[in-house]
Amino acid sequence: MKPLPSPHRPRTLAPIPHVDGLNYDVMDELVGYSLRRAQVAMFLAFHEATRGLDITPPRFSALVLVGANPGISQSLLGEALGMARSNAKTLVDWMEERALAERCPRQDDRRVWGLHLTATGTRLVERMKRRVLEEDRRRAARLGAAGRRELLALLKKLAG
Repeated sequence: MKPLPSPHRPRTLAPIPHVDGLNYDVMDELVGYSLRRAQVAMFLAFHEATRGLDITPPRFSALVLVGANPGISQSLLGEALGMARSNAKTLVDWMEERALAERCPRQDDRRVWGLHLTATGTRLVERMKRRVLEEDRRRAARLGAAGRRELLALLKKLAG
């Protein structure tokens, strides 16, 4: 697979091959090294699924979280994405500028703004979810359904 063109991906990102006949020494036993190789492959698959949509993994994640949690605060969204408040604000601004989400006063606390997808945002999220999930499952098909579930469970354990 050759690297995919994208304005949001470093041009040098390409699959990390495992070269036959090369001694990888301890690297073959490092979970982190194997995770990195797999992460790059899945990152490229994500970009294939979202080609032409101007979507990065953080944007995708934010839109999915807002869609699944109407009224979520910008602070909680940033926390869930592991980003600084200023980056969360920039991300929400990006969503609002494209009419994908809007800030609305929350009924339970008027000092806090809740985020909601617009109709345009909802349509985009549904389209992206289908495409990304299909590509993710296609790439993980070599694991089988049970292997995929097991890998997800193990990764959740590693993440803490």
